[in-house]
Amino acid sequence: MHQTEILYDVLVLLFAAVLVVPAFRRLRTSPVLGYLTAGILVGPFGLALIRDSAGAHTLAEFGVVFLLFMIGLELSLERLRSLAHYVFGLGALQVIVTACLIAGVALAFGASTNAAIVIGGGLALSSTAFVLQLLIERGERAEPFGMVSFSILLFQDLAIVPMLMLVTLLGEGDSSFVMAVGLAIMKAAVALVLVVGVGRLVLRPVYRIIANTHSSELFVATTLLVVLGAGWLMSLVGISMALGAFLAGLLLSESEYRHQVEADIRPFRGIFLGLFFMTVGMSIDIILIYSQLATIALIVVSLMVGKTIITGLLCYAFRSSVGQSVQVGLLLSQGGEFGFILFLAASGFGILSTELTQILLASVTLTMAATPAMAWAGERFAAYWSHRQRETVANVEQIAEGLEDHVLIAGFGRVGQTVAKILTAGGIPYVALDMDTPRIAACRERGLPVFFGDASLVEVLNTAGAGRARGAVITIDKTATADSIVAALQESSPDLPVVVRARDLPHSRRLEEAGATQAVPETLESSLQLGAIAMTSMGARPEEVTEILQELRNDDYASLGETVHV
Repeated sequence: MHQTEILYDVLVLLFAAVLVVPAFRRLRTSPVLGYLTAGILVGPFGLALIRDSAGAHTLAEFGVVFLLFMIGLELSLERLRSLAHYVFGLGALQVIVTACLIAGVALAFGASTNAAIVIGGGLALSSTAFVLQLLIERGERAEPFGMVSFSILLFQDLAIVPMLMLVTLLGEGDSSFVMAVGLAIMKAAVALVLVVGVGRLVLRPVYRIIANTHSSELFVATTLLVVLGAGWLMSLVGISMALGAFLAGLLLSESEYRHQVEADIRPFRGIFLGLFFMTVGMSIDIILIYSQLATIALIVVSLMVGKTIITGLLCYAFRSSVGQSVQVGLLLSQGGEFGFILFLAASGFGILSTELTQILLASVTLTMAATPAMAWAGERFAAYWSHRQRETVANVEQIAEGLEDHVLIAGFGRVGQTVAKILTAGGIPYVALDMDTPRIAACRERGLPVFFGDASLVEVLNTAGAGRARGAVITIDKTATADSIVAALQESSPDLPVVVRARDLPHSRRLEEAGATQAVPETLESSLQLGAIAMTSMGARPEEVTEILQELRNDDYASLGETVHV
């Protein structure tokens, strides 16, 4: 009978997810909100289709385990080294300063020391799921503010491991805070040495043997064994299963099997993590929240304003521009999914009361729901700030005195730098405009003619010598920005030949209608190059391949645009 009840609960949760989550997808918001809503609907405080599901909660715990395994898997040492300044400098300061200030406020309002520590740590964290989804959807993952945001989130993801251990130690109530922190560090160090030592000796040889069997099922089974086995071993010595899974992922991140492991484990993480968020939704008491609505509203507003200010000031201290600092602050102003984990764990140990836990869960949920609006506000502020910076023109005025017949490059990322190398090889001078100050500083040290400037401003284009240039190349991959630059060039130099990097064929046609001489759709061009390499490698004559490609380009990619959409 007990097994039948567990099966019923899981079926109800899955059915609710299938019905509710797609609706949130259509609204272009994070599925996390969909899972939370589905849990509220079927839980004891909603339709009461599920009143108490110990089985579902047990399954949901694996969601956290798989999530931390994936975080470890994505944290290669190379990535940590490249972002170390922001991750362990800016990210660490953001978590510590925010957590301390929030904990101080909680103490001032009468919370116990242990409760204040948990509240400060939980609310200092932001939502990796929400923020990364927004950055990827908008093509801003590689933007300067996107990299800064990612670095802060990366440290927050790392910080959850000692935070979970700290909650466990505080919940045991046998030691002071200082002793709890010391014990947590000692346990983490011992666990790290054991797991890393054994893992380095065992994991790669084991995976090599399994890979040689060419059995995908056995490979998946091995990955599940590693994740759950590492978690189980850690739990035997009183350490969180999540820490064991995280360390296992960290070990595999440097192996040649990383990408296959990530692909195999992603469905399990998605399913179990969805169940975790649904069980969080089941625990939210709508009636209690309604009775505390004023308190929750105050927490939500205070949290988002406070985190925006703290994060923005820290970013500015790390030499980000004002616009970028405010944009990062607004983007990371919400609470995060790890806050749910900490608060529920603390509630289980009696550190937080049931009512306080409900208030915190509701507050975090509402801040997450407000994330798209905050991201939009940050983008608007950054655009406004860049437009009012007169220093932009002052910086560019150094550029083009006496320079004629040059090419103006807007955007000096990887594509822009490749274009610059080709122009230099052909003996054609260029001037590049970019908004990434660290990139500009690095280029200036190498003597490259790269300057800070917003290429969508007519006055900047004029100062950069657009009227004396032989052409312009726009390499920026943000569609709205590319559109603005084309419009500005049409206003300042309507006869100037303009070549633009377009996102796809519709964007390419829109840019050419706006005045671009030629817009190159990156997706189609990469497809053409891939097809050309395939034909050549299969024996086709190079001149035949070149002729086919040129015909497709002369046809304005028309035949390539005839794709099937579902």
